[in-house]
Amino acid sequence: MLTAERHQVILQLLDEKEIVRIQELVEQLNSSESTIRRDLSQLEKKNKLKRVHGGASLLQQKRDEPSILEKSTKNLTEKEVIAKYAANLIQDGDCIFLDAGTTTYQMIKYITAKDLTVVTNGLNHLEPLLEKNIQTYLLGGFAKPRTGALIGQIAVDSLRKFRFDKTFLGVNGVHLTYGLTTPDPEEAALKSLALELGQKVYVLADHTKFHEVTFTQIGELDDAIIITDEKDPDIVSEYRSKTVIEVVEE
Repeated sequence: MLTAERHQVILQLLDEKEIVRIQELVEQLNSSESTIRRDLSQLEKKNKLKRVHGGASLLQQKRDEPSILEKSTKNLTEKEVIAKYAANLIQDGDCIFLDAGTTTYQMIKYITAKDLTVVTNGLNHLEPLLEKNIQTYLLGGFAKPRTGALIGQIAVDSLRKFRFDKTFLGVNGVHLTYGLTTPDPEEAALKSLALELGQKVYVLADHTKFHEVTFTQIGELDDAIIITDEKDPDIVSEYRSKTVIEVVEE
């Protein structure tokens, strides 16, 4: 079977099943495992699929963004581990930007540093920050109904007034070629500015975000340190060739 024919079959199977395993493709296409791995790598470089451990999956829609409720029920254990690690990077007296999002939200309960100043665009972050007596500035702007993030020109103008020791961001996509992405252009503009304003910038990304590309770029891979639970050594090695990756253990 020609390479192009194998690629077509792989993509058809993905359309039908959303996830396919390497062994399944080996049997279906009567090809070696090394050939199938090479096919998946080539298709990923063309942004046709996303490699996952043991196989491949469909890419998410470029403008698709789960609600805060949907996000809060996915990969909870991984997000908790990432959040705890990130919170421990905060030092006494830091001024930080805490992006809207479920993993950054989980950070708050693990913060132990004293005399902090936090700026956030997350409506859901406000109450737990105040409960911990953390000095908090909430940006103005348009409140996104699905995620509770404050965005838009008012939010961007508010954010420009600040500078941060550390910036903590969530993203929807982490990709070797297309960098850090999110579905909403207005939210991307705010995240990009927060990235520029942080002396140190950390992106919190569980393993499902790797090899994903969404609608709007926030920045390049090397604009931030990526904190992740991704364990696949091949994926980690690939991304470490582009930026700093900190892998957390459960």
